[in-house]
Amino acid sequence: MKHESTYRVPYADTDQMGVVYYANYLVYFERSRTDMLRSVGFPYREMEAAGFMLPVSEAHCRYFRPAEYDDLLTFRSWIREMRGVRLTVATEVRRDETLLVSGSVTLACVNRDRKIVRLPELFVEKCRPFLEPEKGEE
Repeated sequence: MKHESTYRVPYADTDQMGVVYYANYLVYFERSRTDMLRSVGFPYREMEAAGFMLPVSEAHCRYFRPAEYDDLLTFRSWIREMRGVRLTVATEVRRDETLLVSGSVTLACVNRDRKIVRLPELFVEKCRPFLEPEKGEE
């Protein structure tokens, strides 16, 4: 299952060429990821209250086509991998059905002292609907 949300590009997101500034796509990835986690009952505020956080340890982005001011974008996110202390969330940014950007963010689970810890079991269970099936499991 993939989580979907929409976002209309404001003028502030664009650069001098009139297209979405490339670094904003990482912000879009975060917006989509946090919406997905909120949808399963784990907004960041609740994670922090439960004593864990998910800082980004790696980010990848591939650009195919630009988005422009006032485009209505669809963000699609799902969990590519969730094991041990790591969570990898893949995201696509589309205009209608046209793929504009795809990428992923890997997060590490840390406690309040910023020590790496395993993903809490309750978090893993709640996120399982968005976990991409492993090849051969479909």
